[in-house]
Amino acid sequence: MTFTLRKNEILIDILVRLPAKSLIRFLCTCKSWSDLIGSSSFVRTHLHRNVTKHAHVYLLCLHHPQFERQNDNDDPYDIEELQWSLFSNEKFEQFSNLSHPLENTEHFRIYGSSNGLVCMSDEILNFDSPIQIWNPSVRKFRTLPMSTNINMKFSHVSLQFGFHPGVNDYKAVRMMHTNKGALAVEVYSLKTDCWKMIEVIPPWLKCTWKHHKGTFFNGVAYHIIEKGPICSIMSFDSGSEKFEEFITPDAICSPRELCIDVYKELICLIFGFYGCDEEGMDKVDLWVLQEKRWKQLCPFIFPLNHCHRTIGISIDNELIMQRRDFIKGVAYLYLCNYESKQVLETGIQLAVMRYGEIEFLFAITYTESLVLLNSY
Repeated sequence: MTFTLRKNEILIDILVRLPAKSLIRFLCTCKSWSDLIGSSSFVRTHLHRNVTKHAHVYLLCLHHPQFERQNDNDDPYDIEELQWSLFSNEKFEQFSNLSHPLENTEHFRIYGSSNGLVCMSDEILNFDSPIQIWNPSVRKFRTLPMSTNINMKFSHVSLQFGFHPGVNDYKAVRMMHTNKGALAVEVYSLKTDCWKMIEVIPPWLKCTWKHHKGTFFNGVAYHIIEKGPICSIMSFDSGSEKFEEFITPDAICSPRELCIDVYKELICLIFGFYGCDEEGMDKVDLWVLQEKRWKQLCPFIFPLNHCHRTIGISIDNELIMQRRDFIKGVAYLYLCNYESKQVLETGIQLAVMRYGEIEFLFAITYTESLVLLNSY
């Protein structure tokens, strides 16, 4: 008996190190392997190792399939030429292409990624846009049910997605509002497969405001919002269903130049608007949210015109930055180590999308998993 248990431990220790693609093939090896790999305990162990060891990690990017793309003056941002792909996190080689799981929708946008799952919907969100939660590693997806709570049309819709460790559930948070201040917030639970309308909205949100960028961390959705001259961070805990507001530091004067992400397990604001006093150099300022207060970090200083703007932070706590090429309509992707100040060119050319006044580029870290392999 002890020998058999030891053999199983060794087998699990070997299998848990493998990528999802290999494990999917091994499902057909025999029933015992299929039961093992498909078990919830193995899925959790595989995910935990990938997250803690930063194993099987990729960059998920929106880019042009043809890197030497010629500019079309009639339509420089031709949407049919765009592609979602996973790139190696080390050599930046293209690993795989991502297509819509239903294969009948060419144009879609990703609204968040967590533990190997991505949340996707229409490029321009409406209150009735279809939403899918998809694991491209195992090619399994869940189509979210349509909400029965909405009885009016909303002109501005935002969507965020992620994992809430406190309730052990994946959540999607949808905020909808009008120019006249009407607001609705809904939360989807993957466990229950249903939407819930949030009834209690704080008074400071019942006004006219503009939504900018956002992020999702530890079950909390964070949004940059602009209320007249005030720029603040609105947080909503998808577990406790509580809202909070954090006024941004006084030095932040333009939400358009502001990026929000996670740096070393803390919510981080990255702002690049003013130049650097040091000749030939540029800089971005950083703040982290500690005990509900903003703490400013040392600025990241880099050669002028090397990188133009920060669009996020990687799983390795590197700044994800882009340098624009306005003629080709692309942005060159860089990874910048905040502590060593090293700037690494990836060779990846991001596509630049525009929706009215909104400019959109996409590059995030994606960690492979087996989540959704069997019923959640």
